[in-house]
Amino acid sequence: MGLPWDFHPLDGERVHLDLVRDDDFDALYALQSDPEVCRFLLFEPRSRDEVQKVLERDAGNRRLAESGDFVQPAIRDGSGELLGTVLLRIESAADRTAEIGWMLRPAAQGKGYAREAAALLLDLAFGELELHRVIAELDPRNAASAALCRRLEMRHEAHHLENLWLKGEWTDTETYAILDREWRSPA
Repeated sequence: MGLPWDFHPLDGERVHLDLVRDDDFDALYALQSDPEVCRFLLFEPRSRDEVQKVLERDAGNRRLAESGDFVQPAIRDGSGELLGTVLLRIESAADRTAEIGWMLRPAAQGKGYAREAAALLLDLAFGELELHRVIAELDPRNAASAALCRRLEMRHEAHHLENLWLKGEWTDTETYAILDREWRSPA
């Protein structure tokens, strides 16, 4: 199939990925305003107004067609409760590469939800989207995300020293990646 691609919900054994909705506002605000959740992300805890703008932006992103396009669906449990979000952003349509990321509320962490959601996006990336390479970039102090990359069988490719001025300090970035021929959905 490849690009362009229009969003459709994705279902795993325990998680459901669909677009964020207006009624997700309170859960999204709790997530994105939490200092612990935001600690290793590129943004500070967000205000209610900032979260509203993010909700409006993300709910409208439904199509992946060219470099820079992204979808950031909600990760929901079986009851439909928002557990977090997962991101797939086209880095280069010509090179068939994308970036993946995740954000999970603290009560849902450590239970395999992020792994299952990320695996659904990798299945999509290397299946329907026919991508060649997917990367994850993260702060190396975020041990949980680094461990998730390893569980997804992503390869550690780089550790960039003090390459980003963020939140008043120089921070490092690690890059993990996986190719289409390397991906096999973890059980």
